[in-house]
Amino acid sequence: METLQHELTIPLELDGKRLDQALAELLPEYSRSRLKGWILGGHVLIDGSQPAPRTRVKFGQQVLMTAVLEIQQEAKPEAIDLAVVFEDEALLVIDKPAGLVVHPGAGNATGTLMNGLLHHSPDLAGLPRSGILHRLDKDTSGLLLVAKTIPAHTRLVRDLQDRAITREYRGLCIGRLTAGGKIDAPIGRHPTQRTRMAVTERGRPAVTHYRILARFAAQTFIALRLETGRTHQIRVHMAQIRHGLIGDRTYGGRLKVPAGASIELTSTLRSFSRQALHASRLAFRHPLSEQALDFQAPLPEDFVDLLQALDGNEQSNAQPRDPGRWDRMRWPEPESS
Repeated sequence: METLQHELTIPLELDGKRLDQALAELLPEYSRSRLKGWILGGHVLIDGSQPAPRTRVKFGQQVLMTAVLEIQQEAKPEAIDLAVVFEDEALLVIDKPAGLVVHPGAGNATGTLMNGLLHHSPDLAGLPRSGILHRLDKDTSGLLLVAKTIPAHTRLVRDLQDRAITREYRGLCIGRLTAGGKIDAPIGRHPTQRTRMAVTERGRPAVTHYRILARFAAQTFIALRLETGRTHQIRVHMAQIRHGLIGDRTYGGRLKVPAGASIELTSTLRSFSRQALHASRLAFRHPLSEQALDFQAPLPEDFVDLLQALDGNEQSNAQPRDPGRWDRMRWPEPESS
């Protein structure tokens, strides 16, 4: 068992909220039930006094929370092949393949990234969510950041909250976008379909920036950057502007094959069975040395094949261009949001 102290100041936007709700906003790495347990257990102080979970907080109040971290038992170590991009004593960067679930859950008790991490580094059992700092959906590929120690975890969580970590994605969306932009729309649970997320007035703030990398007849290859990290954020936001991701059966709608598509493109589109989304870049400062780190993960083969098929179709079925060029495309600068 270990303890970790969090010193927090209530921001203006949380003024008047219940303490348990405010802590859930400020410390998203912990579950609401765990936060409530720490409040009830006397591990949370507001300006030196012990509050109740329903206590209304005020702007500027000082909150001291002592997180009691038990060794996690919900996930068992498993020997799973992990693509480790970087590792030192403080952190791990993993290139997650599409199809790998990040956390154990209903129907996925084993075979997850967390199971593999606990086998790779058993000490992660003492950290919240085994050190996993942000989520990627099962069928989203790419880079994921893991803290290996409590000090590293504290610093990286703070950097995420302060938007000091760059998280860049590559996506392929339905339709031809005319320009890049910014989507600022709150996201919460769908009011009737509880397994889905939706843009809703009562949701949490969510901001996504996107830029155009290449246009095709009926699709657009885009770069995306997150300011926030809500569940399914990119998928929900792109659907909200009516440019859902290719292959996203939940938010993107039914597959539409563009008129005049070649046999190769039609076949590739029909066989692409996941959302076309890849976490391509992570940039941040090392939590101990302060060194600037910047990691990039190449697009997986299925994503490249899809882009190549679209590119070949654009050239009247001529041989598509260099497949490596997609990874060489960079975030266009400058462009207004």
